[in-house]
Amino acid sequence: MARVQGPLFSQDASGTVAGTLTYSKWKGRNYVRNRVDPANPKTAKQTGVRAMMQFLAQTWATIAAEVQATWVELADSRQISAFNAFVSNNLSRWQNFLGPSQANPAAETSTPLTISAHTYTGGSKQVTLSLTASGNTALQGIAIFRDTAEITTTDWTKCIHIIQCTTAGPHVFVDSPLDAGTYHYRACTVQTDGVLGTILADASVVAT
Repeated sequence: MARVQGPLFSQDASGTVAGTLTYSKWKGRNYVRNRVDPANPKTAKQTGVRAMMQFLAQTWATIAAEVQATWVELADSRQISAFNAFVSNNLSRWQNFLGPSQANPAAETSTPLTISAHTYTGGSKQVTLSLTASGNTALQGIAIFRDTAEITTTDWTKCIHIIQCTTAGPHVFVDSPLDAGTYHYRACTVQTDGVLGTILADASVVAT
């Protein structure tokens, strides 16, 4: 993406030219990029990023103003909004398999929680998960990981959803639509200071 001044010899420009270049504006800055056809791929990495982005967007709206303010200095240094600094920094942490932190910097001082109770119920093109955390201190979510083979090593690319929650639960998530077959799941708590809780052992369930 390239920033432009006076795009197309005008003060402003938007849209696609000759099916190759797209002009637009982001946060008051004009830019131009190659035109791309919309797509919705579902690779493991994209699923893992989307799960976290959705969680971060939901979480930001619940964070107290004084905690949001901890992102202002970083945001100003990058000339972006506090929200974008929050999302960008936490996505970088996630891709190193570190938990998202509500405040900047991440304190990482809370005691890792566990999943104290869990059930998996297979159904027609779906699996229903019920997960209960061992407590609610610093709890902000429960991350769910899935694969079609045994999950021996858990990482962010296997994450399919993060339940936003501040109580122990139980919390229910319906994973669908699924092809018929056997699916493996693991889960862990996501804590407000960037700590990921103890990861639950692999469990398998059949969707019909």
